[in-house]
Amino acid sequence: MSITDSRPSDQHLRDEWASWHAEREEDLRAPHGWLSLTALHWLDAEPRTFDGLPGTWRASGDGGVEVTAAEGAGLVVGGAPVTSTVRLEPVDGLPGVLVEVGPRTVEVVRRTDSYALRVRDPEATTLAEFVGVPAFPVDARWVVDGTFVAYSQPRRITVGAVVDGLQHFPTAVGVVRFAVDGSEHELVALQGKAEGLVLHFRDATSGESTYGGGRVLQVRGADDHGRVRIDFNRTLNLPCAFTASATCPLPPAENRLAVAVEAGERNPARPDLG
Repeated sequence: MSITDSRPSDQHLRDEWASWHAEREEDLRAPHGWLSLTALHWLDAEPRTFDGLPGTWRASGDGGVEVTAAEGAGLVVGGAPVTSTVRLEPVDGLPGVLVEVGPRTVEVVRRTDSYALRVRDPEATTLAEFVGVPAFPVDARWVVDGTFVAYSQPRRITVGAVVDGLQHFPTAVGVVRFAVDGSEHELVALQGKAEGLVLHFRDATSGESTYGGGRVLQVRGADDHGRVRIDFNRTLNLPCAFTASATCPLPPAENRLAVAVEAGERNPARPDLG
């Protein structure tokens, strides 16, 4: 595969971005998507009840979570009603196990060695009052060509999280080098889907016009000459920019750009914060 030298026209760039952005916002409107999160409850070994949820919930201490409810309580796991105690085994870093509670779902997640419940409600304020994601104007200046230099072997790295005490362990596969306005920059590239790369970074807009925990950009894999095209216009907010009930990773420490990347998504409205 190769990256051609042709550049999209400004109008073509804006048109493609508009279509892509519309799909992005439609995904965010999913009834049980990220905007539906209303609560994040951490579990310990003590069986606990939580407002609005039937049954008791506890971390079993041996790699699982136990949910206990009487018949008719309204909890459903895997299509079967919970009538006594059910054991769930979420995997660190992956989507959790879903428990249905009427129109809501409770996602049971493992993060590092901790367990939590994330309540997803299609009537959440963040979803009901969602009016779209603000973004910087699309600009061809932010479509840059870079070079991907792969590590000899992928590296499991440790990064922090927006929740104090948590850690995430993404796989770093190399570095991407590129120039903006004549200045050279480098970002650690994380493993993405298929042969793609993920650039998770902070820049001079972070904590100002964009989310302080950084943003993320999906990049197609390098061509046969190690070249990659980076379209910062498609930089995304992570779920933690929209809700306090997410447990997003922070960028690798090296991934802090001195330049203000005034491209991609900006700080969204937060109706849940009043």
